[in-house]
Formats: sequence, C-alpha cells, structure tokens
Amino acid sequence: MTYLVTGGSGFIGSHLIEKLLRNGHSVINVDNFDDFYNYQIKIKNTLASIGKNYDFDFSDKETDIRHLADISRSDSYQMYYQDIRDKKGLEHIFKNHSIDLVIHLAALAGVRPSIERPLEYEEVNVRGTMNLWELCKEFNVSKFICASSSSVYGNNEKTPFAETDNVDHPISPYAATKKSGEVLGHVYHNLYHIDMIQLRFFTVYGPRQRPDLAIHKFTKLISEGQEIPFYGDGNTARDYTYIDDIIDGIMKSIVYLENHSGVYEIINLGENEVVTLSEMLAAIENALGISATRKILPMQPGDVLKTNADITKAKTLIHYKPDTDFQNGIKKFVEWFLRK
Repeated sequence: MTYLVTGGSGFIGSHLIEKLLRNGHSVINVDNFDDFYNYQIKIKNTLASIGKNYDFDFSDKETDIRHLADISRSDSYQMYYQDIRDKKGLEHIFKNHSIDLVIHLAALAGVRPSIERPLEYEEVNVRGTMNLWELCKEFNVSKFICASSSSVYGNNEKTPFAETDNVDHPISPYAATKKSGEVLGHVYHNLYHIDMIQLRFFTVYGPRQRPDLAIHKFTKLISEGQEIPFYGDGNTARDYTYIDDIIDGIMKSIVYLENHSGVYEIINLGENEVVTLSEMLAAIENALGISATRKILPMQPGDVLKTNADITKAKTLIHYKPDTDFQNGIKKFVEWFLRK
C-alpha cells in the first residue's frame, strides 16, 4: 500500500512513517518544515524515521531540506518539501503517485500561539485540510485519516470526555480549527464518499516530542538547572498519551478503514489516565534525579483545566489497547532525552 502522510517529519508523523516502512509499505511524506521550531529537529526526525544514521552537515534551511529529500529517497519513500496551503504543489504530488490512503497530521499546533495568529491557523488547519480533500475528490482517493485534538472539548465539565459530548464551545482558535476540520470532513464524506476517521489525540508525549511542549520543556530546563514556568496551582490535569499507543491507534484505524466502507467516525485516542501538572513534574524530577525550581505564573488564556479520554469507542471499534502507564512513559522519554 502507498500512504501519503502530511507532517511526516514531525513528532507523531516520523514515528508513524517508521512503523509503516517497517511493515513493508510505501510512504510519501509531505512537510513544509515550518519555523514553529528548529527545522534541524525535523531533519533528524526524518532520518530516524527511515533508519538512516547520517552525519548531516547543516548549512542553511533550503539547501539542507533539499539535500535531505535527495538522500532519503528510495523505492519505498519520498519526501516533498511542500506547504498544504499550496494546492497546485499538492496537485503535482497526487498526479505523480497512486495513493491508497492519506494520513493528515500536518497542522499549525499550539493553543497559545493560535490566540496571537488566528488567521494563519485558519489558513493552514482549515484551508490546507480542504485542499487535501479537494484533491482526494479529484484523484479518487477515498480513504482519509485526520488528526483532530482533545482541545475541541474545551472546558467540558463532564469527564471522561466522550465522542458524543457537545463540542460547540472551544476556547482557542486552534481548538476551533480542529472542530471545523471535523465538521467539514463530514461534508466531504457525505458528498464525495470519502471514508474518514477523525482521531482526537490527547496530549501526546514520548521520544521526538516537540521541544515547546511541557514535558520536553520541563525536562530540558530542569536538566540545565533553570527554573521552569509553572502555570496555576498544579491541579490542572491532562490525559497524557504515549507515542507508541498513538501509533497503535493510527495503525488500527488504517486497518479499519481499509476493511470498511461508508465510514465517518470520530475516535478518542488517550490513555484514560489523568495526571495533574504537579504529578507530571514529580515524575520528571524522579526520572532525572533532580529537583525543579518553579516560577509560579497565572493560568494562560486558552488552556483547559482538565482532559480525560473515554476510550470505550476506540477499544470497541478498532481494538485500541494503550499499555504505557505514565511513569514508565516518562522514564522512556527521559532516557531518550539524555542520549539524544
């Protein structure tokens, strides 16, 4: 099978591509190496995902990415330096490849930055996604997996969060773009018979996690002896999901789509284990063997108080079975961080 993965040089995407290649599939990676964080990290992710130990001599972004595309190309893998807002550029890719299924992970991420740049988030997360659906329609690609987010639940008072809960009250532009993607996805499913699964990811962490996210940021600052920004009283809580469990959920969603038709489903992927900010920090301190110095700050606009996934549907429909508890997941992450 040939899979097109958008955002394939990012955290989740690189792990997914690694799994797909190991399973003998062909992969087309579409990534624009956005400046949200250092492009060199994405180059390292890409090389790790294709199993290449390459001593990359960094020079400048454009040259480095084009060099990466050249050295990574193989019979089963090709990378395109491409922005999903550019429909013409995407069209070239769809014309040149016979694509069986699209896994769309690319997005402008982050709640707080979306408050500062809402129009850009709409351009990428809504219009960019629609470009992909338009091309699926034109090139008869009828299977599509889309990354949504637990942020669509907002400050839902009912826990755990179930897919049937009302999600009409997002509290950040990022969350609103993800809700828009779910609604528009149903339109394309209904009008053009694109079988689709929207996966609501719950706070994914693990090796290659983005450096701006709390677990990675805290680990780095603590290991360097710097104080950490600690928002609120430590009682905010998240359903942290280890990367291996997320990849398991995506792979099982692929199998489900390939074996069923007439599909439009929204599915939570979480651990169903709630961890407070204080507990998360304590786990990192324990794994590093270093105590943190906290800089207490007020809660940030757009941040939800708690996330907690009801994963009953995922277990029933796709046989999802997360098996990484938080303490072990943090140990694995810290081990990766210390050797990278």
